[in-house]
Amino acid sequence: MTTENTKIKRRLTGVVVADSNAKTIVVSVERRFKHKTYNKFISQSKKYHAHDVENKAKAGDKVTIIESRPHSKMKKWELLSIN
Repeated sequence: MTTENTKIKRRLTGVVVADSNAKTIVVSVERRFKHKTYNKFISQSKKYHAHDVENKAKAGDKVTIIESRPHSKMKKWELLSIN
């Protein structure tokens, strides 16, 4: 009994690096993992464009974003909360 409302959406936590566009923020998400060969921990970051309806988030804020429908070519995430 699965419905569309109970579908689990991915959540990511990161830091806002840009908020200059209207209703859009750029969030840098960092992940740490262990290298297979060298067994060292590596930090890797990726930037996501997220939809911010009320323009609340500012550069430097720690935010949580969730996966959503495509708002534009680059924006496939929405702002959930500012931590």
